[in-house]
Amino acid sequence: MARSDPDGWLDPPELTDRDRLRKLQLERLRWTVEYVHANVPHYRRKFEAAGVAPGDLNTLADLAKFPFTAKQDLRETYPFGMFAVPMDRVVRIHASSGTTGKPTVVGYTQRDIDMWADVMARSIQAAGGSAKDIVHNALGYGLFTGGLGVHYGAERLGAAIVPIAGGQSERQVQLIMDFGATIISSTPSYMLALAEEFDRQGIDPRSTTLRMALLGAEPWTNEMRAEIEARYAIDAIELYGLSEVVGPGVACEYAETKDGPHVWEDLFYPEVIDPVTGEVLPDGEQGELVFTSLAKEALPVVRYRTRDLTRLLPGTARPALRRMEKITGRSDDMLIIRGVNVFPSQIEEVLFKQPSLAPHYQLELWRDERHLDQVNVLVEMKPEHDQASEGARAAAARDLQHHIKSLVGINAHVKVMATGTVERSIGKAKRVIDKRSK
Repeated sequence: MARSDPDGWLDPPELTDRDRLRKLQLERLRWTVEYVHANVPHYRRKFEAAGVAPGDLNTLADLAKFPFTAKQDLRETYPFGMFAVPMDRVVRIHASSGTTGKPTVVGYTQRDIDMWADVMARSIQAAGGSAKDIVHNALGYGLFTGGLGVHYGAERLGAAIVPIAGGQSERQVQLIMDFGATIISSTPSYMLALAEEFDRQGIDPRSTTLRMALLGAEPWTNEMRAEIEARYAIDAIELYGLSEVVGPGVACEYAETKDGPHVWEDLFYPEVIDPVTGEVLPDGEQGELVFTSLAKEALPVVRYRTRDLTRLLPGTARPALRRMEKITGRSDDMLIIRGVNVFPSQIEEVLFKQPSLAPHYQLELWRDERHLDQVNVLVEMKPEHDQASEGARAAAARDLQHHIKSLVGINAHVKVMATGTVERSIGKAKRVIDKRSK
């Protein structure tokens, strides 16, 4: 799939000229709303119910007139009701496992696959990769879009790809060492789990040939970035995407700035909205991220609500493109604990500042005899502190509990577990265990 770049497919002019980009966005937005209106009955009904038609989109601001798309739309039309092409044009089907209800199904034409490979190749290049790299791909293959998205992008760029997927940590270490991988792609939480396997084998993670990690598929804090970079002596770069929009490659950080993923706005139009009212917010204000695809054929989406919380900021490494601030959480996994809004990432941020505690945690939610919500924070001592006295463990628990109360605003029950007992991730981390009765 590798190819040269005679036509500037990695660096088209619209990525450097904001005025040209906005003109292209309007043209492609008009095409998208006309296309879904003509080819997806579900969209046609939604437009009619909202009292809008494709002809109402005359400026970029007019997109706010059109209704949102959500996961529920894909579940209501399961499996292929949101597809805009007949099945004989669909060459790939992915699906998310989800936590409740039916999975969300996404499809691709060959042109969609080619576009996806292109934006992933752009992303790897933005992160500092090239055809000279060996990419160790520890993201999951199969119905999850992560593994194949990175795979096709690396091939398109001309890099060598090692398609190991998740798990098999002992073998992962062996292949990284034997093959001389220079880039690794995985979830952030798995990078930390893999570091423990390096330690178990007596190998310093900083001694590998790895120089960069391309990480995504779950929210992660700057504190986790610092931990990963320190453990491996590499650059940890954020890759953003979601299956309903295309998969990984919707946005990516540039290696020279590492200040939030720049959005490939020629193909994905971003908005940030108030998650309660749906009002479009100006750049710089935090809210829920929304995307409209601009060139997809099989499963185009109009104003898809990602539920990810962020804000849009001016581009830095690439000024014509806006960038996303690091995702702070999700509007649909926000926990309300006795009236306080809590995101797992807030707990993570506090945990990573505790010198004796390991970067692995889970939150257990339960209700006491008074039917009040409670939170157990399950953590571990770092291996070098595993033999600490009960008094030292209790002190570490009290310290973390104090900081959670001070910075997050809830009273949490901190339990310091034995090393290795908190569940490790080989994909997306399972951070919350809800034991509350429904």
